[in-house]
Amino acid sequence: MLNAEPTAPPSMPTIRGEKVYLRPTERDDLPRFVRWFADDETTRFLGTRVPFSLAMEERWFDTMLERQGKNAYHFVICLLADGRPIGTTGFHHVDLENGGGAFGIVIGEKEDWSKGYGTDALRAMCDFGFGILRLERIELDVYEPNRRAQRSYEKAGFVVEGTLRNAHFAEGRHWDVLRMSLLRSEWEAGGRARSWELNQPA
Repeated sequence: MLNAEPTAPPSMPTIRGEKVYLRPTERDDLPRFVRWFADDETTRFLGTRVPFSLAMEERWFDTMLERQGKNAYHFVICLLADGRPIGTTGFHHVDLENGGGAFGIVIGEKEDWSKGYGTDALRAMCDFGFGILRLERIELDVYEPNRRAQRSYEKAGFVVEGTLRNAHFAEGRHWDVLRMSLLRSEWEAGGRARSWELNQPA
């Protein structure tokens, strides 16, 4: 059963943007994830092919705990205003030796789409990746018809660095997959590094 009341946000969340903050995933979140990933509109541009059962999410959760802080970081996106969970985000394939990581995100609550929460969460993750993990580059893949996501990534400074032609099959046809990335130097040039430093506790 889902928690009736969202947890109030900390007074100074460790990883935060202007509208959202990121917290660790708890086992109590799993029923919420099942609901989100059972929705066709939500999963249209994800790599999932079938709905997730609670048992599948529980198995994923145990695996995620083993990987968290090693080669992956997974967080729940919550609103700063009231602590309400609206989605998930994280890094996978984290390579600290070469300084790379792959980004993923989903806003599960559809009434919160197109409100800037995804872009805010992305910027918070980039601040975490470059400012805390000392990554050199963050990359992501986005399906060609997902224009809304592409605009969000571009707002955060990501650029297309290549196209995987006909790499994803969905809705009866093959689609291109765009590989986008942001480098540390671009994050710094965009002013995020200084903003992040000023936003840290004294």
